Amino acid sequence: MRRIAIAAGAAVVLAVGITAVAHAAAPQLTATFGQTSTWSTGYGAQYVIRNTGDAPSTSWRVEFDLPAGSTVSSSWSSVRTVSGQHYTFTNAAYNGDVAPGASEDFGFNVSGLGTPVNCTVDGRPCAGGGSPSPSPSRSSSASPSASPSPSASTSAPPAGPVVDVSTAAQLQGALAAARPGQTIRLAAGTYRGSFVTTAAGTAAQRITLTGPASAILVNDGPSGTAPSCPAPTTGWDSGYGLWLYNAPYWNLTGFTVADSKKGVVADNSHHTTIDGVHVHDVEEEAVHFRRSSADSVIRNSRIERTGLVQAGYGEGVYIGSAGSNWGCHGNSGGADRSDRVQVIGNHIGPGVAAEAIDVKEGTFNGVIRGNTFDGQGISGANSADSWVDVKGIGYVIEDNTGTFRSPGTFANGYETHNPGTTPSFGNGCGSVWRGNRSDLGGAGDYAVNVTSTSKCSGNPNVVYASNTVTNAVRGLTNIAVTP
Repeated sequence: MRRIAIAAGAAVVLAVGITAVAHAAAPQLTATFGQTSTWSTGYGAQYVIRNTGDAPSTSWRVEFDLPAGSTVSSSWSSVRTVSGQHYTFTNAAYNGDVAPGASEDFGFNVSGLGTPVNCTVDGRPCAGGGSPSPSPSRSSSASPSASPSPSASTSAPPAGPVVDVSTAAQLQGALAAARPGQTIRLAAGTYRGSFVTTAAGTAAQRITLTGPASAILVNDGPSGTAPSCPAPTTGWDSGYGLWLYNAPYWNLTGFTVADSKKGVVADNSHHTTIDGVHVHDVEEEAVHFRRSSADSVIRNSRIERTGLVQAGYGEGVYIGSAGSNWGCHGNSGGADRSDRVQVIGNHIGPGVAAEAIDVKEGTFNGVIRGNTFDGQGISGANSADSWVDVKGIGYVIEDNTGTFRSPGTFANGYETHNPGTTPSFGNGCGSVWRGNRSDLGGAGDYAVNVTSTSKCSGNPNVVYASNTVTNAVRGLTNIAVTP
């Protein structure tokens, strides 16, 4: 009997050991497929990998097949290999660790409409369970959805993950969470609120905000107590329609900004590209490149009815900052160096209460080309009485068309000024005008009025004979014309 008792005790120990082995902590991964966007010839998608186990995973491997006629054209947040129609995605260096209850994801674009079949994660079915399905469960011709969303692209796939938004709250969330390579796509409709981002793209992976002209951003602010220098601050609404702050490498395309204090403001957001955007009915300036937002572009855009509350501050495009504001915006050696900004192919006016383009002191080497300026409605307030005021250095102003008709206050088509600043840059010097067509409507004195030649003796402004003028009180320019 004694030996039986010992054996029974051993059995208990053995049972406990077996139980411990059966419940050893281990990761359990699932992978869930979802489409993030669709278009007529393909779609964007992602897999979300979740750890439902009780131990962390240090790596993952997702495999699936695509039907014939569909291929993965690009992918991100993973390492991709392919053999025929079979695709394998392993984790990138930074997203292999998946803690219990946590998730990671990777994304890809597909050329074609077939969706993944035979999905496995670490050799097990993506939905969890024992063994993978032996045969395809979807037809190779199946469409990813009954019909594309109204805002879906109908041409090439977007270069990166796509976030579709249709409400102000969704847009605010997407702007806050934006990451390099991402596209935020606006559905048609009016978005009311404060829209600001501090997310930075990169040269290789820009961030895009895009939408149709019928997607309209409206900010009914400002409200709250403003900081001494403009910066996103809890409890303060700037009133800006869209504000990029420390957010370089953004593309802004297609949508509309209206009924706001300012339109689009880029602060310390270099390499911003604005393309095909419509800004209208704003209280002050429409577009402002500020705090050294250098190497930026605005093109193919339309600006109307600015300065509705402060006429003298209703510029169409404002490049840099006045020297008196460098205490806030002079973040490059004490100056606002919003250099090399290009303003190309835009239609600015009518109803722009200040200059169509105001080029501030301390900025260098921008390009103003191929624009149409309609000066009707310019106010004359705060010396705003020309299409373009150049206080910067080394600008190329060419192939623009400007007109003026009353009502409005109009002195000259283009003007230069030479404000003194510390540091000193030789402001208002070294720019060239060529191929511009100016109709001054019988009100303006000169197409190009150069305020001082003596202050620019070492770096003169140049007006070429290729410029033309009609209906001028005095003529083409007040300086010698260069053949």
